[in-house]
Amino acid sequence: MGDAFPVGQVCRLHYTSIRRATLDWATTTKGDPDMLTLCGSPRSNYYNKVKFALLEKGVPFREELAAIGQPETLKESPLGKVPFIRTEHGALCESQVILDYIEARWPDPALLPADLWAAAKVRELTTFLDLHLELVARELYLQAFFGGTVSDSNKARVRKLLDKHLVGFRQLAKFSPYVAGESFTQADCAAFVHLPIIARATRAVYGVDLLAEHGIDWKTYCDHVGERASAQKVTADRKADQARSAAK
Repeated sequence: MGDAFPVGQVCRLHYTSIRRATLDWATTTKGDPDMLTLCGSPRSNYYNKVKFALLEKGVPFREELAAIGQPETLKESPLGKVPFIRTEHGALCESQVILDYIEARWPDPALLPADLWAAAKVRELTTFLDLHLELVARELYLQAFFGGTVSDSNKARVRKLLDKHLVGFRQLAKFSPYVAGESFTQADCAAFVHLPIIARATRAVYGVDLLAEHGIDWKTYCDHVGERASAQKVTADRKADQARSAAK
């Protein structure tokens, strides 16, 4: 996949309220009412999972800031979750559902193998990453990142689950060099944004990086994936958003 950011392309931020804004890519399709809009926050790993896929595919899109649980968000994402996308057909939520829609609508370049079994194995890995690793580790984030406290009983329960699930993930993941094998896939869109957060959270709460303890060399993997232009864009935008938030 070539560079998804043509020379001279401009990103403009338009605030429409305190919580919502749009980032319009100045391309030939700018102003197209049918252009896909990605809603959420660049600090969300699931938002960045979808953004990574869109950038890899070169799909024109806008970005709109949307806060979790707010009335505006609930109108288009029934549980108030982000990310969601807005299309000419309406809104769609849940990151993996969005990735599958993107894959079907814009099949080239493919982020799923043509072989049905290989494609199913990619989805299996993505499910492990989303549900059995990140969603479990998320229970640690209050203490790891937000100054709160997780009870000892919950920490012990999460540790037990992560130890079990990381054994399963290690059995499935190939890292040769991508998480599902030789080709970049949807699973990498998830792994690149989830693995560093899981490692940081477990190190903060348990004093040990559980990924590394289970033999998962996520740093080498993320360094490799991070060489992609789309990964660099996702990372740069996340850091810029964090800096804007810290400056408030």
